[in-house]
Amino acid sequence: MSIVAYIIIGIILLVAIYVFITYNGLVQARNIVKEAFSTMDIYLKKRWDLIPNLVEVVKGYMKYEQETFSEIASLRANSYENMSIDKKLDVNEQLTQGISKIMAVSENYPELKASENFLQLSRDLTKIEDEIANSRKYYNGSVRILNNKIQMFPSSIVASIFGFKQANMFEASAEEKNNVKVEL
Repeated sequence: MSIVAYIIIGIILLVAIYVFITYNGLVQARNIVKEAFSTMDIYLKKRWDLIPNLVEVVKGYMKYEQETFSEIASLRANSYENMSIDKKLDVNEQLTQGISKIMAVSENYPELKASENFLQLSRDLTKIEDEIANSRKYYNGSVRILNNKIQMFPSSIVASIFGFKQANMFEASAEEKNNVKVEL
């Protein structure tokens, strides 16, 4: 065998090793995104399950806010477990807006704000929202790493050959980006 044959074999071997390492890195990044979403999904599900309790407690005090309650009820009409990741992200964004409306309107009902059930649900909701915010950061960081690997050359070639797709970030809605009025 000539030296040229060894060089060609060496180049083929290096390319194969690069493809192998890059593929495994992409699989690892994709699995981290799945794990990050699963972590966030736990908190989203906790909030999903807490909402009916909050709505029931608030309903008795807020007779005139039926539109908000109807919106939340229609969002919760679907089975959470059967939703796709994108659908979960979308529905939870809408639920965040509905919860914000309930909490804002509750300011007009002093007897509601004094209710122990409402106070406990508010504390639980605040804790879950903090957990969601932290898990969103982790999820979005994981998505960024995966998307960088998929988009950057030369790993983008391996990603396209093996069908790796970019993941969607969990983004704040326009309403969430507005300043929040806090009254103490």
